[in-house]
Amino acid sequence: MKVQQDDKYSILSFFSGAGFLDLGFEHSGFSISFVNEWHEPFMRVYQYSRAKMGMDTPRFGYSCDDVNSYIGGAGTIGTMVDELRAEGRLVGFIGGPPCPDFSVGGKNRGRNGDNGKLSQSYVTLIIENRPDFFLFENVKGLWRTARHREFYEELKHSLHQAGYATTERLTNALEFGAPQDRDRILLFGLRKDFLPVHACDGDALLGFPWSSHITEDLEAIKNLPWPERNAFSNGSIRPMPSEITGHEALTVQYWFKKNDVEHHPNSSRYFVPRQGLTRMKTVGEGDVSKKSYKRLHRWRYSPTVAYGNNEVHLHPYRERRLSVSEALSLQSLPAEYELPNDITLTDSFKTIGNGVPYLLAKGVATTIHEYLDVTIDVNAIEATHKSD
Repeated sequence: MKVQQDDKYSILSFFSGAGFLDLGFEHSGFSISFVNEWHEPFMRVYQYSRAKMGMDTPRFGYSCDDVNSYIGGAGTIGTMVDELRAEGRLVGFIGGPPCPDFSVGGKNRGRNGDNGKLSQSYVTLIIENRPDFFLFENVKGLWRTARHREFYEELKHSLHQAGYATTERLTNALEFGAPQDRDRILLFGLRKDFLPVHACDGDALLGFPWSSHITEDLEAIKNLPWPERNAFSNGSIRPMPSEITGHEALTVQYWFKKNDVEHHPNSSRYFVPRQGLTRMKTVGEGDVSKKSYKRLHRWRYSPTVAYGNNEVHLHPYRERRLSVSEALSLQSLPAEYELPNDITLTDSFKTIGNGVPYLLAKGVATTIHEYLDVTIDVNAIEATHKSD
């Protein structure tokens, strides 16, 4: 699925994973010019999926270099930025540094963890190369947990000192129509030196329309009478409850059907347990009360798509775990998105679980594109770029 990109906006992507966030930006009119992902299996998935969808290779290619290798005057990123600007483009950085160190369910080591340090690396990369705008994505723990919030505010302060105005929002994938209860903190920043006066108040970016492409009211959705639990029955058929009429598109079953998961190229890819099958059969449909062995309900949205740290998600009405194709559908990806079948199952589920739900990415990217179109002071851009 190729989409016409806007010559005005070029993106350099970092911590790209399998490219779910990037795909949302490309399908919103941005051009992805460079991709950086340190883990080679994830990069392979990124390249494979793009080729399958007939998408072009990014202009500056793919890199598996450590993002820290670009910090401190290495010059490669700066050269890309300069080249794109010379053509009259605005340049944006997007990225979601690995987040287990800020996740309540993860390592929770904070800023000093190996992954936690990468948030600082990303902000340093932004400050050194001064893109025109950026998006920083991370788990809600960085924003909501007190000791991590202090670090987050320090990162924001350094971006403000570097001349950016910012706006943030705790966003849930359900709001954009993805069938998954997944919170993420999003921080968007724009250089103040080519903003009109009315667009910012000190360091605060004003009037950013976060809700313009939100399709669902989160509180209303969560208050619906979703089915809770049913006894598990292998191969069972269960009609949609009338109480959720009009909201079928947020359910697991809707997306299984929409993406035709049983005929998808990754349909036969799932973990087969060496033991524990007896235990698996005892978990009722919709019982997601435990960290592991959560069985999804076909007529409800999924909990956060996370398959690491022994988080096992079970098929609603099959005696097995979820397949790769089913997991991809719960990330609201287009049906034509696929993974190579010779990548390990561990890497397959890890890269899927790490990704930003596609519909969330596309909704936010479209919002950014529209905001840039109506807000940027075009007369100030050329002078600003010349002064860099």
